[in-house]
Amino acid sequence: MKLKKVLMDKSEIERTLNRMAHEIVERNKGVEDLCLVGIRRRGDILAERIAKILKSIEGKEMPVGALDITLYRDDLSLLSTAPVVRKSVIPCDITDKVVVIVDDVIFTGRTVRAAIDAIMDYGRPKCIQLAVLVDRGHRELPIHPDYVGKVIPTSKDENVMVLLEEVDGEEAVGIC
Repeated sequence: MKLKKVLMDKSEIERTLNRMAHEIVERNKGVEDLCLVGIRRRGDILAERIAKILKSIEGKEMPVGALDITLYRDDLSLLSTAPVVRKSVIPCDITDKVVVIVDDVIFTGRTVRAAIDAIMDYGRPKCIQLAVLVDRGHRELPIHPDYVGKVIPTSKDENVMVLLEEVDGEEAVGIC
């Protein structure tokens, strides 16, 4: 799929992730008992990037995991008769930790609901926060991100695409 309009380039994505990392530190008064968990396929990459920035700010390694929410989706039966399930990696005991779920785009909120359900299978966090690179609106569930990179108003017919070098070979956010 080709982007018809680029809304963020590589440098803007980097600046945005930097700002979000600083907001995470400020809100949590540091990074003690913090764990980042990215939703696969691009949220996990963004979580890794935020963890590197947090290390440069606070000087501490962050536990970073990746979460596959395929089996927790409420539309699983509509997707495929044989869904592809990838491995989830939770790097630490999340009980009594602040878990920051990281995703690329929030739309209806259903992916985040599935991620919360999946996280709860690994323990009982002190709290769960949500960081998204793009909030495009149109929520169907009462879910609101704690950290937002950019709000991009869209129509329901438009799609927001996040391209990351690790997956796509290029870096941009746009409408397609």
